[in-house]
Amino acid sequence: MQIQLSDHFTMGRLLRFTLPTIAMMVFTSVYIVVDGFFVSNFVGKTSFAAVNLIMPFLLLLSTVGFMFGTGGSALVAKTLGEGDREKANRLFSLCVLMAVAVGILFTLLGNVFIRPFVTFLGADGELLENAVLYGRIVLASLPFFVSQIFFTIFFVTAEKPKFGLAVTILAGMTNIVLDAVLVLSLPQEYKLMGAAAATAVSEVLGGTIPLVYFVRKNSSLLRLGRTSFDGEALRRACINGSSEFMSNVSVNIVGMLYNIQLLTYAGENGVAAYGVMLYVSMIFSGICMGYSIGVAPVISFHDGAKNYGELKGLLRKSLFLICCSGLTMMTAAQVFARTLAYVFVAYDDVLMELTVSGFRVYAVSFLFMDFAVFGSGFFTALNDGLTSALISFMRTMVFQVSCVLILPAFFGLTGIWSSDVVAECMAALMTLSFMAAKRKKYHY
Repeated sequence: MQIQLSDHFTMGRLLRFTLPTIAMMVFTSVYIVVDGFFVSNFVGKTSFAAVNLIMPFLLLLSTVGFMFGTGGSALVAKTLGEGDREKANRLFSLCVLMAVAVGILFTLLGNVFIRPFVTFLGADGELLENAVLYGRIVLASLPFFVSQIFFTIFFVTAEKPKFGLAVTILAGMTNIVLDAVLVLSLPQEYKLMGAAAATAVSEVLGGTIPLVYFVRKNSSLLRLGRTSFDGEALRRACINGSSEFMSNVSVNIVGMLYNIQLLTYAGENGVAAYGVMLYVSMIFSGICMGYSIGVAPVISFHDGAKNYGELKGLLRKSLFLICCSGLTMMTAAQVFARTLAYVFVAYDDVLMELTVSGFRVYAVSFLFMDFAVFGSGFFTALNDGLTSALISFMRTMVFQVSCVLILPAFFGLTGIWSSDVVAECMAALMTLSFMAAKRKKYHY
């Protein structure tokens, strides 16, 4: 029996409903990581560092998908909760058009600024050229990746998370297979291009299938159709989704600062080691991100329907799950640190030891990071974009930026690895404070 947004959610029902979205986000992270695996092991350390150097820039440009996806989804789900399905579909169609249009604009801007950007980070020579080459190829598919991110979120609102998971798996397997075929079969000078092309093709596939699905008649709650410009609704969606936009932009800015600091303190090896940590972190954070996206339409629906008892239960269950997942992820990271490093950099003993020692420190942040991620998503779902944006802004642009700039001056390379630990701990305390302060306003 299909689970609906209007249902009462026990712990089991909540996990069953959110599991496909969790799997979507984790699998999306995995197939991004696959590029890193093939490039590191079959192309070389410099190319691997180049991919890690340009990746924050590419992910930053794609964040518009999260903005229109999360902000629009909260608005559409609340409208569905209020009983106006026709208006919900108009709003959905408007958000789709805007997300794709902005994705095309960002593609054009990305091609203009990619070389100056990589130069600004401090890259030169082969590292610079490899980063620009990889980035330009992947930029060609950026509008489709924006579309894929957008629809990943809206599949949940449409009560079709399993179909969304199927699309993500198909796109991911396409990337993995093409990576294996192109990277392993092409001459050495074309292997990096092959890895980039594999990613681009998978993103085109992942963005096109949902578009075709929602244009055609379907069994979900939503369908793409005629719409009209609604400036107020678009403004609300953008403001509400600005927290996720800010969060993703800020995370990638922080990633750039990490790379700048690492080039100073540890050179190319430091960037490569951080790449391994970032890949593992993407998979772990994908679990909480997937849960937050999966539960958000349920929160928005019950907020719109004024089912405050259900809202309170959702928050209590979510905080329990966050505590359990954080402890599990930190423990797993400590136990498997060497194994995870071996997968990517076994060919270089010095890089291997640098990665393992840094990762054991960095992994402590997994204990705290889910609180701010979920808290931001929770307030977005309540259509409180200001609080959500404040959590995201403080977590990244204040706590993380301050730590990565200040701590290395006192503790050197160890200060870089521990920056996320200190920042995520402060962000978790701030998020819980906001939740306590807003209880009466939102009746949870």
